[in-house]
This record gives sequence, C-alpha cells and structure tokens, in this order.
Amino acid sequence: MGSNRYLVLISDTHQTCGVEEFSRLLAARFEARAVTHRLDFNLPNLFRSLKGVDGLVVNFPVVAWKKKLLEPLLAACTARLSGKGVHVILHEWSALDWKRRLVLSPVVLLATELCFSAPEIEAEFESTGLAKIATGNRTVIPIPPNLSPPEKLIPGAFAEKLRSERANGRLIIGQFGSIYPQKQVSSVLSVAADLKKRGTDVFVAFAGSFIKGLDNVEEDFFAAVKNEGLSGQVAVSGFIGSEEELFAIFQEVDVFCYLLPGGLTARRGSVLTAAASGKPVVVNAPSSRTALAHHSLFQRLIETGSIQLVPTDAGIPATADAVLTAQGKDIGPSDIASEVDRLWDDVIIRMDHRAG
Repeated sequence: MGSNRYLVLISDTHQTCGVEEFSRLLAARFEARAVTHRLDFNLPNLFRSLKGVDGLVVNFPVVAWKKKLLEPLLAACTARLSGKGVHVILHEWSALDWKRRLVLSPVVLLATELCFSAPEIEAEFESTGLAKIATGNRTVIPIPPNLSPPEKLIPGAFAEKLRSERANGRLIIGQFGSIYPQKQVSSVLSVAADLKKRGTDVFVAFAGSFIKGLDNVEEDFFAAVKNEGLSGQVAVSGFIGSEEELFAIFQEVDVFCYLLPGGLTARRGSVLTAAASGKPVVVNAPSSRTALAHHSLFQRLIETGSIQLVPTDAGIPATADAVLTAQGKDIGPSDIASEVDRLWDDVIIRMDHRAG
C-alpha cells in the first residue's frame, strides 16, 4: 500500500445514499492514512484538515450535498493552490440532470485524477467537451458493496410481513435500493403481473425508499401497481437503518429481479448487495462484454449462480420464466467477505498508483 494521506469529504446525513456510504467506507479502508471532513461549512476546520494531507477525495453525486456544493469547490481550489492532489470519483454522469453536471463541472476541472465507477461512466464523460480540458489522469475503479451480511439478523416489521406472505404460499419477488424512474421499477411489477396471470400467487417487496425530487416518483409508482392489477400485493419498506434488519428482509425474499436500461453494469450496487445475501438475483446481462471485467466480485457471483443473467433485451415473459427457474435453486458457495476485501485493496492500490 502507498503512503499518501487523504481528506475525504462526507455529509452529515443519517439516511445515506450509496455514494455517501462509499465515501465513508473508503475513508475507513484507508485507516490512518485518511481523515474525513463533514460538509458543515466549518471552513477553519476544512483548511486545517487539508494541511495535513497529500490529497482531497470528492465523490459525486452525493444526494445530501445539493445545498452544500460550494464547500467542495472551495476545498478543491484550496487543495490545488496548496499543491495537493484532487481525486474526483464519478459514480454517474449522463444520468445526472444537466444542471447538476454544470454545478459539478468546476470541481471536475480542478481534479488531478478522475476515477470512474464503471467503463460506461468513463465513456459517457469522454464523449463530452469537458473531457478535452479535464485531466487525462483517469482510471476505472471497482465499487465494492456498501453492505455485507451481518453475523446476526434482527427481523423487523417488514420482514415479518414478508414471512407471513410466504407462509400463505406467495412467491416473494424482491428489489433492493432506492426507488427512482431510471431504475425502471415498473418492469418488475410487469414480471409479477405476468406470473399472476399464469396462476402464480406473487408478492413484490421493495426494500428501500423513494428518491425525493421533482418527479412524482411515489405517486407514479403506486399508479403502476394499480394498473398492473397488483394492489395489495406490493409493499415498500422505507428507509432501513441497520444491516441486521435489512438482511433479515432479504432472507424472506425468494428471488430478486431487475430489468435495467442497457443491462447490468458495475455501478449497480443494489444488485451486488442483493446477490451477497445468498438469494438468487435475475437481471438482464450487460450490453458490453467488458462491462464487468474490472469487477471480480460481480464475476464471482455470476460464476456461482448468485446472479443469473437473462438477455440484455429480455422481455417480460422470458424474465418471468427465469424467476420461476431461479426459485429455490441452489447457489454455489462464495466467500463474500474475502472478495470484498480484495476489491477494496484494488481500489486503494489504483488510487495510490495514480496519485503517485
């Protein structure tokens, strides 16, 4: 491992998004070589923290930073004026609203290193005019899962509800992660509706909460539930505050199902976490053969059958068939903890190498 010291920016939110969790876990994995700074506009503390490090680490986009984007810019400017590195990790790009990309661009231009969460994100960025003037010091890093199976499970009310539905003979189809339009959650509702028409008694469980924003996400979601004829057969957990409760929910799911725009990519952390639970995950295959080449854990989970791929452009009936086939299917063993440790080592080695 290297000797570079880092300051990692984090927020003060309690309901963290995936990018925020990555920021905190990255700082923890650096151990004594990293400190964190909460975006509370305590500028004296920020400037003191920057003095003791070799580089600043900024992850974009962080949902909780919407009203605090001036401070990362000040931090990046100060770091560059002090001769320190600015390491920007981009987890999304084209999927962001153009106004968000515009606001993030100054920090991106100040970066001495750009890290991308997947080859697709790098390609999206490289197709823009911004790429021509941003640093050429770029790399793709594997994003490890933010959550790992805990030693003990603590079932909450939502897990108990699913257990009751299973006891009544229903097939529990699950999704984990925030609910937002780009995730196309309506597709799993269509899969469930297809199975229902075939005579399968289904129940769809969403372990997550609705993304708050300008769109009527929650209203549109429940309208889709009604249109698919699934009223009374769908439930949303809302925010779950502990891994013990979350993985207790996962244990009550029979099959996780995702149909993603363009297929599976390495930035789909929700798929990774669901597969780490030991339950089968049906998802459409990546559109590119190289999409997961840099991510050893995704490859391992596909090898063991934890992630079961359908064609990238699979339709609803074919996906429903795959869900029925995956139900109760044995999954090969995988040492998730060791694989996650290797991924984090890979991330840190790549960042140290590019910073050196």
